[in-house]
Amino acid sequence: METVMDRSVVAEITARFHALTSIVPLNAIRHANDHDKAVAMLNQLLDAGAAEENSPLADLVNTLGALIGDYEDTHHPAADVPPVATLRFLMEQNRLTQSDLPEVGTQGVVSEILRGKRDLNIRQIKALAGRFHVPASVFI
Repeated sequence: METVMDRSVVAEITARFHALTSIVPLNAIRHANDHDKAVAMLNQLLDAGAAEENSPLADLVNTLGALIGDYEDTHHPAADVPPVATLRFLMEQNRLTQSDLPEVGTQGVVSEILRGKRDLNIRQIKALAGRFHVPASVFI
């Protein structure tokens, strides 16, 4: 049989939850204004060192980050970026030329990929993901 929670315990949990949520917004984010407040609080917590694994507030940061992520996924979904555009961007950011990517192939192979004449293969995708420290899915 299930145990029923004592009313005094419920009242104490409620009071503590209200005290915490008056400072840190720990409810579903439904509006841009709520999102802005949540992000501001998350930044304050991060600045205070709460992202450290051994911080007593690390779980709070993770929870708030998940709430923010849920809102952003719903209201600002990531756009699909073609793999070639991702590769171009990463090359630009790292000041690389076509010949600086031997893991992809020769300069001619890289050129064909960048012009859309050839697709990246699995080996190249894995190599690029490792080189740029990004998920392989960004090249698919």
